[in-house]
Amino acid sequence: MNMDLDAMQADMRRAYCGGGAGMLASSLVWTAAALVAMRGDAQHAIWTLLIGGMFIHPLGMLFAKLAGRSGMHRRDNPLAWLAGASTIWMIASLPLAYAASRLHAEWFFAAMLLVIGSRYLVFETLYGLRVYRACGFALLAAGLLAGYLRLPPYAGAAAGAAIEAAFAILILLRDRAAVAATGTA
Repeated sequence: MNMDLDAMQADMRRAYCGGGAGMLASSLVWTAAALVAMRGDAQHAIWTLLIGGMFIHPLGMLFAKLAGRSGMHRRDNPLAWLAGASTIWMIASLPLAYAASRLHAEWFFAAMLLVIGSRYLVFETLYGLRVYRACGFALLAAGLLAGYLRLPPYAGAAAGAAIEAAFAILILLRDRAAVAATGTA
């Protein structure tokens, strides 16, 4: 199979609503962690984000299917490797974020904002959407500020939730408009 980059990215956008379905799922997990942290239990909030993170992809696939998409890219799409590699990098970063939390619980969410923000920079190539650059830099800035200001865990988690929810809505609205303009999902 010979797909050019535009076709590969279009396949990824078509399957996952431009990535907005997964980002919406991720924002819900960040929201759950923020709510747990607001109750004053930082360690439970950390575990909420870590365990909840395992459900982001399946939940994103469900959201994509509810939107009438396949929730699966073509098997022969080479960008699947890039998605997998960025996932492995993210998972490999989790022990570092957790180790930071053992010193100061609030550093976990700052570190995770940095990890997720840098991962979204890869999504610009994965989906061919520049909005991921803005989202990535917004999350990176939030992570740096959360760490520098030593914001409480709920604030770091809430920042991740709010940024991802706002960008997910933007991506989903743009995706919906693109589908309406072309007549294809």
